[in-house]
Amino acid sequence: MTRYPHLLAPLDLGFTTLKNRVLMGSMHTGLEERGDWNRVAEFYAARARGGAALIVTGGMSPNEEGGVFPGAAGLFSDQDIANHKTVTDRVHAEGGKIAMQILHAGRYAYGPNCVSASPVKSPISPFPPKELDEDGIQKQIDDFATAAARAKQAGYDGVEVMGSEGYFLNQFLVTHTNKREDRWGGSYENRMRLAVEVVKAVRASVGSEFIIIYRLSMIDLVPNGSTFDEVIQLAKEIEAAGATIINTGIGWHEARIPTIATSVPRAAFTWVTKKLMGQVSIPVITSNRINTPDVGEEVLARGAADMVSMARPFLADPDFVIKAVEDRAGEIAPCIACNQACLDHTFGGKISTCLVNPRACYETELSYDLTDTPKSIAIVGAGPAGLATALVADERGHQVTLFDRADQVGGQLNMAKKIPGKEEFIGLVDWYDRMVRASDIDLQLGREVQADDLIGFDEVVIATGVVPRDPQIDGQDGANVLSYIDVLRHSAPVGDKVAIIGAGGIGFDVAEFLTQAGDSPTENLEEWLAEWGVADPGDVRGGLSPDGPQPEAPARAVTLLQRKAKALGKGLGKTTGWIHRATLKMKGVEMQGGVNYESISDAGLMVSSGEARENPRVIEADNIILCAGQVPERTVFDQLAEKGISAHIIGGADVAAELDAKRAIDQGSRLAASL
Repeated sequence: MTRYPHLLAPLDLGFTTLKNRVLMGSMHTGLEERGDWNRVAEFYAARARGGAALIVTGGMSPNEEGGVFPGAAGLFSDQDIANHKTVTDRVHAEGGKIAMQILHAGRYAYGPNCVSASPVKSPISPFPPKELDEDGIQKQIDDFATAAARAKQAGYDGVEVMGSEGYFLNQFLVTHTNKREDRWGGSYENRMRLAVEVVKAVRASVGSEFIIIYRLSMIDLVPNGSTFDEVIQLAKEIEAAGATIINTGIGWHEARIPTIATSVPRAAFTWVTKKLMGQVSIPVITSNRINTPDVGEEVLARGAADMVSMARPFLADPDFVIKAVEDRAGEIAPCIACNQACLDHTFGGKISTCLVNPRACYETELSYDLTDTPKSIAIVGAGPAGLATALVADERGHQVTLFDRADQVGGQLNMAKKIPGKEEFIGLVDWYDRMVRASDIDLQLGREVQADDLIGFDEVVIATGVVPRDPQIDGQDGANVLSYIDVLRHSAPVGDKVAIIGAGGIGFDVAEFLTQAGDSPTENLEEWLAEWGVADPGDVRGGLSPDGPQPEAPARAVTLLQRKAKALGKGLGKTTGWIHRATLKMKGVEMQGGVNYESISDAGLMVSSGEARENPRVIEADNIILCAGQVPERTVFDQLAEKGISAHIIGGADVAAELDAKRAIDQGSRLAASL
């Protein structure tokens, strides 16, 4: 008897059956643009082996003007079709099904040839779109249909028509971007005409026995977005036009409300999808922040959807579904929704991968095959770098001893997990602990290792992390001065007025920790929706509360400071930094850049401004928290060097860079793969 009767039930689509209710949602990985089609094929084949019922590719543009960026992948030639057939053949060989997403970016396209309903420039692109005339609109419809026909020729089982997230079809739907007065604008019947005509044309081009998913924006989260009555109206018309399945889109890319970051509660928007259930007769998929089999099962069991979409969890663990089927859900490497290696890479023009799983998108390059020459390996430090090294080395057949002076694994992840909105790190640390204890690794906690303890091992890996940098401020030894470690690891009491020195990732984390009163909104959906001003789109157009964000009062008055004379938080994640800045703004945190730290006294922190050290002033504070960076902890490494013993050094011990778990895990995994 399975623990997941709803999640693992087949879904009959009439002409074909999906083996379970799990869709691997679309993600742009950047692989297709690199032209290594064996690599693309192995990425998707691995997820098919892992049990996903249906995979949706990253977005393929239907034409040049619709590409997310110049040179974006699509199916424009016979060679493109042959390349994609390499992918579909490999997926089918693994028993999977795969659909190609057709994504027309409209005004989101990062190029001068972008087009849209009206010449309304996007806030996330510097290029104003050209307004399409009647012939131009017909060309877009024809190009969607041609892309779908080519996808079928390439062996795909279906296509997903991207009609949400503020992309091209979504831009025609709302008056926010559609200012037209012809038959493609004005009334809602006119504004939804393009989406309906595209689906009709796609169905005509592929025949009846081919999956068409329509990705429908169910809550726009932008001004003048759709009402839910309009959402229902469109869904019914899309069904009548020939769609097989309706998938859920949440929010436009320009919306100033987080929708998939780690601070968003799990399954936070499934209530929106549930409002559509019963309004159409075709299956409905829900999405966003569904990252465990238990969450997916609960969503389906309460009737919020017929199927769940998970994208990033398949980066973290391609075997997600197989492990659920085999009652090994506890072994699923967790997606923590950090965005650091997936979306941040995408928007930085890099290959997407995963902080938790560096093999994602590198399956043909990074191998964890069994070694022919097992070694004894000592690893000092059970933070993310050491843990990744240990698990991969053990998987490859090495004899691993893992030391840490703490009484638990995780290193600085144990501080990250205490930050409101970073509760997913709790599951990550628990997963590491579980996997280490289930392995053959000799785990020695509470062990302060010296160089002599490491003599006799074939390989020694130093992953001892970082220690706080000394900012050398006059008065920093006072009783009112604490380090971030005192606050986050040792739960030191903190007063009502706080000054934080250092506005990197740790400084922002400490500010969020100290301003949060009571439980984290990430653990309370109603509170989170109120905090960000999300309303029911059945009551308010677009789902934006007319009252705006309503955060709880901050627990403390916090001033966040940095030496650099630029906006605070500029170095945070590309896709999440704005969320952290907005959160602290809602909590009334005062941010000051370009300051010099002159001295600390019982009254607070004396600062001045600029190179001329002007405007000396005291920031009154009960406590001053030092978050002024880190330096590598190399004590054991240096001891080994003095004895002439070579060792590998990784993670923060190699390069101190905030709490950079992404680099640490990647570095540790690659080292273990090479030993």
